[in-house]
Amino acid sequence: MPPRGADVTIGAPGKRRRGGGATSSHDEHRESPPREPGDKEPDVRFTLANERTFLAWNRTALALVVAGLGIVQLLPPFPGVPWGRHALGVPLIVLGAVVSVTAYLEWRRTQAALRRSEPMTQSMLPRILVVTITGIAVLSAVVLLVSAVR
Repeated sequence: MPPRGADVTIGAPGKRRRGGGATSSHDEHRESPPREPGDKEPDVRFTLANERTFLAWNRTALALVVAGLGIVQLLPPFPGVPWGRHALGVPLIVLGAVVSVTAYLEWRRTQAALRRSEPMTQSMLPRILVVTITGIAVLSAVVLLVSAVR
C-alpha cells in the first residue's frame, strides 16, 4: 500500500486531480459546498488560500475566547465594579464563537464562488470585529473610570 497522500497529482489548471492530500477540494471532500451542474474544480492554489484564510480567522476566534476566559478567571476584580470582569470577558467569548461560525460560512461561500467562477462577496468579519472590539474598548474605559471613582 502506498504511503498516505502518495496518489496526489498536481497538473495544469483544469486537469482532474486525484485525492489524497492533507487538504482537498476534490469530489470526495465532504465539507465542500454541494456542486451544481456547471461547477468546475478551482485551481488548488485558490482552494488552499481559502482554507488558510479560514484557519487564520479561527485562530483569531480562539484567541478571543482565551482572552475572554482570561479576563473572567484571572483578572483581579475591579474595586467597586463586581460585574466588570464578566462585562468585559463574556462579549469576547461570544465574539470568538461568532467569528468561528462566520469564518466557516464564508469559507463555504467562497469555495462555491470559486467553483462557479463567480465574484467573491466581501467578508463580514472585519466589520464584526471592528464594531465589537470598539464596543468592548469603550466598555473597558467605562469600567476603569467607574472603578477609579469608587
